[in-house]
Amino acid sequence: MNSDNNQEQFPIVDEQGNIIGSATRGECHNGSKLLHPVVHLHVFNSKGELYLQKRPSWKDIQPNKWDTSVGGHVDLGESVENALKREVQEELGFSEFIPETVTHYIFESARERELVFVHKTIYDGEIHPSEELDGGRFWSKEEIKENMGKGIYTPNFEIDVDKIRLFQ
Repeated sequence: MNSDNNQEQFPIVDEQGNIIGSATRGECHNGSKLLHPVVHLHVFNSKGELYLQKRPSWKDIQPNKWDTSVGGHVDLGESVENALKREVQEELGFSEFIPETVTHYIFESARERELVFVHKTIYDGEIHPSEELDGGRFWSKEEIKENMGKGIYTPNFEIDVDKIRLFQ
């Protein structure tokens, strides 16, 4: 069975994104609230539909929920831009895209605290979800809005939709 690598090293950052230390995935996800950076990419097609990934049951955070097109941690020693490119290739199997920076914000749950760097792109090519995911598909704006607050999306995704006005 797949599982997350709890020994993977993440940078610990201050609220401006400056690296102030490092910790393992396990340490970052155990309620310590160590602030660590992550990347999100929202992949829209030219019809305005948004691709969402389905998180597999084995994930340590938010299993079985629909989530941002691409989401992942920035590894220790890696830039936000390189993490974004790596995660897109790993999760959706493509590398030719032009990311637009949207915003960044701090997300906090009972288990973790993340500095989230949000990007979006328009992409009409082939998408090949990896084994890291439980598949994915494009959703219409209306379909996404109809399902908000029903517990099928990750909290991070709902924050992206609400707080940063993702569809504007």
